[in-house]
Amino acid sequence: MNYRHAFHAGNAADCMKHALLVWIVDALLRKPAPIFVLDTHAGIGRYELTTGPAERTGEWRDGIARLLHEAPEPLRRYVALVEQLGLYPGSPLLIRALLREGDRLACCELHPDDGAELRRLFRRDKQVGVHQRDGYEAIRALLPPKETRGLVLIDPPYEAPGESERVVAALRDGAARFNHGVYAAWYPIKHRSPVTMLHEAVRLAALRDVVAAEIWYRSPIDPARLNGSGLLVRNPPYGFEPAAAGMLDALLGQLGNGEPGQGTQVLRVADE
Repeated sequence: MNYRHAFHAGNAADCMKHALLVWIVDALLRKPAPIFVLDTHAGIGRYELTTGPAERTGEWRDGIARLLHEAPEPLRRYVALVEQLGLYPGSPLLIRALLREGDRLACCELHPDDGAELRRLFRRDKQVGVHQRDGYEAIRALLPPKETRGLVLIDPPYEAPGESERVVAALRDGAARFNHGVYAAWYPIKHRSPVTMLHEAVRLAALRDVVAAEIWYRSPIDPARLNGSGLLVRNPPYGFEPAAAGMLDALLGQLGNGEPGQGTQVLRVADE
C-alpha cells in the first residue's frame, strides 16, 4: 500500500517491461478476434517526469530519456507510442492506445489515491474498467473473460516478502481459469539466487510454455541493488523470443554503461 510507482516511472526497468509489452499486445492484435487485457498492478496510468517524485529520483534520465529521439529500430514502436501519448505513459495507457474497438482492458490498483487517479483518467472510456482491488484476487475474480484471447500483465512492486511465490501462484490460478491466455510477469534482478528459485518454482508449478527475457546492467551479485529485470511470459506469441532478444540488446546498447557483467538473455523456463 505504500509503494508509489511515480518515483520510478520511465526508468530502465519500465523501458524493458513496456517495450516487450507493446510487442506482445501488437502480436495479439494480428488476429481479428477481440482481446481482453488484465493489468493487475496498474498505477495511475501516466506520470510527470520533470516535476514531483520522478524528478526527485531522476531514474528516468537513465531510462526513457536516453531513448527519445534516437531509438534503435527494435524500440521505435514503443518509443513512438511514448512520444505520442506524452508525459510517461504507464502500462494502462500504453495498452489502451493499442486496443481496437471491441477490445477490453481491466485495470487494478489497490492504493486508494492512485486508484482514484486512474479512475479519473479513464472515466469516460467504456472499454476500460478500473477496479480498486488486489490484483492477485482479480485474477480469480475476472478470469475467464468472455473473450477467447487475451493478456494478463502481473507487475507487483516486490516490496513484500513472498512476492515471487504470489506471482507463481497467480500464474497457476490464471492457467486454471484462462489457460490459453498470454501471461507476462515482471520481476527484479538483484542477485541470481532469487531468480533461479523463481524459475524453478515455475517448473514445480507444472506451468508450461514459459519464456524468461532478462537484462542486467552489471553483474547480478548485489542483493541491495536493482541490477536488471526480467519478464516471464507464458504462452508467448509466435516470434516473441527473437523479437525480445533484439529489443533487449537494443536496450543494453542505449542504457548500458559498460559495467562488468552486463548482458541479456532469452531462455525457455518451461517447455510447451
